Amino acid sequence: MCGIAGELGRGRSARAMIGALTHRGPDGLRVEVQAGAELAHARLSIIDLEGGWQPLSAAGSTVIGNGEIYNYLELARDFDLGGRLATGSDFEPLLHLYAQEGAAAFARLRGMYAFCLIGQDGRAWLARDPFGIKPLYILEHDQGLAFASEPRAFFAAGLVKPELAPGAADELIAFNYTLSPIFKGLRRLAPGEVVEVGDGRVVSSEVRRPLRPRRDAGGDERELLDRLDAVLEDSVAVHQRSDVPYGLFLSGGIDSAAIATLMARLNARPVTAYTCGFDAPGARDERAQAERVARALDLDWRETGFGEAEFWRILPQVAWAQDDPTADYATLPTWRLAEAAKGTLTVVLTGEGGDELFGGYGRYRRALRPAWLGGRPAEPRPEDPGVLARWRAAARAPAGLTRLQAAQWADVATWLPNDLLLKLDRCLMAHGLEGRTPFLDREVAAFSFPLPDRFKVRGRYGKWILRKWLERTCPAAEPWARKQGFTVPVDAWIAPRAAEIAGRIGEVEAIRRVVGPDAGARFTAADDGGRWPLLFFAIWSLIHLQGASPHDALETVAGKI
Repeated sequence: MCGIAGELGRGRSARAMIGALTHRGPDGLRVEVQAGAELAHARLSIIDLEGGWQPLSAAGSTVIGNGEIYNYLELARDFDLGGRLATGSDFEPLLHLYAQEGAAAFARLRGMYAFCLIGQDGRAWLARDPFGIKPLYILEHDQGLAFASEPRAFFAAGLVKPELAPGAADELIAFNYTLSPIFKGLRRLAPGEVVEVGDGRVVSSEVRRPLRPRRDAGGDERELLDRLDAVLEDSVAVHQRSDVPYGLFLSGGIDSAAIATLMARLNARPVTAYTCGFDAPGARDERAQAERVARALDLDWRETGFGEAEFWRILPQVAWAQDDPTADYATLPTWRLAEAAKGTLTVVLTGEGGDELFGGYGRYRRALRPAWLGGRPAEPRPEDPGVLARWRAAARAPAGLTRLQAAQWADVATWLPNDLLLKLDRCLMAHGLEGRTPFLDREVAAFSFPLPDRFKVRGRYGKWILRKWLERTCPAAEPWARKQGFTVPVDAWIAPRAAEIAGRIGEVEAIRRVVGPDAGARFTAADDGGRWPLLFFAIWSLIHLQGASPHDALETVAGKI
């Protein structure tokens, strides 16, 4: 897990760019200049602590990468690379494969990654993993093409000024995320996109989807449960590959309990697990359920609380970390967990992706019901029809899928990379932690997505097969118990200050431009949870558009806390 930046062409801004990404790679910076390129890397050391520094060169090619290639050992074995490898880096086998196969080698990778590879054949490539777990942004300018892990790198180098892209802020308010970068002039590589760059310009682009549009006939339930067990154990095993301490974030839900179950099986020592609970009247607190699972699995369980004081302290920090924002309030406990785990762990496994791959969301069940029983499409319902049209274009699924598969496809194309995974990347990287997502693995996806709908949704239960598996492997997770939706009690903390915020929020330039002159009244009238996106966007805009410090941005909008 690292930060990368570079220039392909005549530009020489990589050193200034990487200086803005040191939080992603606190272990050291390296910059290398080649003919027609400048590459920079900020390292968070995970695998081969001594020899894994980048830029890394082998077989005549050079790479800088962010993330992990989990099947690097298998690639080295299958292609008999052992005698040719000079390091234990997970990225070195890629360079030898490229020498043999060219860009076709990229399809062999199993992992989460964003990288720039300059081949011995003189061709330059930028690539992002198929689920979009790791971010990568590009900017074409007069001197060539610049790329970086976060937008702030381009601004630090003076390559472009932060300016809102048309319509992006409307998407943020409507969806809590944006379909493309919020800043004008930048492009976010799509999940699975591979771009060839020549003479500082994009030559070609291809996108590799993480889901295959096919159906599985299913099979015997016992056989499927055994296959699921093997697939999940294999994924967790490779996601644990690390030369530094690892653990997990454990909620009271099914997904993280499944990861915990397999980590406990695969590790001789108790696995360290962190849980965050909310200290607010009426708030859903998952600590009791998480503790039951932790005790059943003999985890080294650690809890942390989140109350009003943490809310106001963390809010501006989260806004700073998300230069490409998501207004998902789940960023707040994610930040708090990362804060708690820092210093003990360097790698954290999480349950992101379980709902999307196994059919967990309530909107999936609604999509399967007929209209006369309250069924409706699994899509957002923004007021602006133009915003909805852009979402539908991004979410469009191929023909031949079931309604459930089409809804899963839409979420994997939109909500997952632009909200959940962006949240995980920014909140953990700000603390020098690497987040890993075993559900978002090509082998897990190949098993789960083609399953017949009845193994995902049955009656009032989503993730049916995953629940059946947990019933067998970790009964303490109570997989059939009725669960409340995940909520963060933001309005309980905002409400006492709502009148003061309403009087101030309309003075924020970006709020006036996007929301309109009645922003204060809209904030006052918002229902439970509706105030949060406006508050977040106001603070975010002061930091990233006007250059305010996180502390000053909070005070401008909410007054002295």
